[in-house]
Amino acid sequence: MSGFREGPPALRIEHLSKHYGTLVAVDDICLQVAQGDFFGFLGPNGAGKTTTINAIVGLAKIDAGRIDIFGNDNARDWRVARRLVGLAPQEYNFDRFLSIRDILIYQAGYYGLSGEGVRRRADVLLERFGLASKARDTYLKLSGGMKRRLTLARALIHEPRLLILDEPTAGVDVELRIELWGMLRELNAAGTTIILTTHYLEEAESMCRNIAIIEAGCIVAMDSTVALLARRRHDALSVTLDRPLAVMPPELAARAARYDPATRTIFLDRLAPADVPAALAVVEKAGYELADVEFKRASLQDVFLDLMRK
Repeated sequence: MSGFREGPPALRIEHLSKHYGTLVAVDDICLQVAQGDFFGFLGPNGAGKTTTINAIVGLAKIDAGRIDIFGNDNARDWRVARRLVGLAPQEYNFDRFLSIRDILIYQAGYYGLSGEGVRRRADVLLERFGLASKARDTYLKLSGGMKRRLTLARALIHEPRLLILDEPTAGVDVELRIELWGMLRELNAAGTTIILTTHYLEEAESMCRNIAIIEAGCIVAMDSTVALLARRRHDALSVTLDRPLAVMPPELAARAARYDPATRTIFLDRLAPADVPAALAVVEKAGYELADVEFKRASLQDVFLDLMRK
């Protein structure tokens, strides 16, 4: 695929399973993430996303299967494999007694890194994420947005080739979310492979090239974002009338149109863009004026909800 690097995939999961007693958290899943990809890993709460991530980074012992990170077995070659991954978790788990600069430096130590080079990189990251003025403060003095930036900076301190982001924009305002999107795009353009979990499906739709959707521990869909969106080929049209509808025009009834008398709105859920002018003409021919018209293209949210209903 264009833009991806040659060599083994950044992540390969083969027949991964994980149980907690009788609970099947992950059920024989397989997926592959190419080097340089921006990959979305989506699913409802409790679907198995966090368990899978914990298995990738070594926080959960798997019951069956294999995980390779850039060709390194995560169980056998765990030192090499885990050095290649950075995790930005959703929850804050910083040491409250350390300055934010020391949080980064201590994190590097977990990967066997120390010395002046680490201190310089910590300063570079603090500057990059707008935290340099807070370098001597503890994380308790940071705003929610700054804590999000610190989470990302900490995940990058050892220069991982694969970055896993678990709800990186949860609870942040719109301005910061857009800012973080820009940072992540820059990281990806520079060669970092990114795996993103998020409940903001418009975020995944705009950022991710490929997406896997997990439900009840099983992968229910995995494809390029473009291909997933193409599953819902028909878009939605809503037409608000100037007065209550007396009888649904036969042409629209044949298309399973719905009418909401409270809002005087006709809804057509399966309509190709080329068919919109004809549908509007039918309404006008019936003697109604168009008070409002809204055409909504199919989104990743529509595809996601379709899969969850199934």
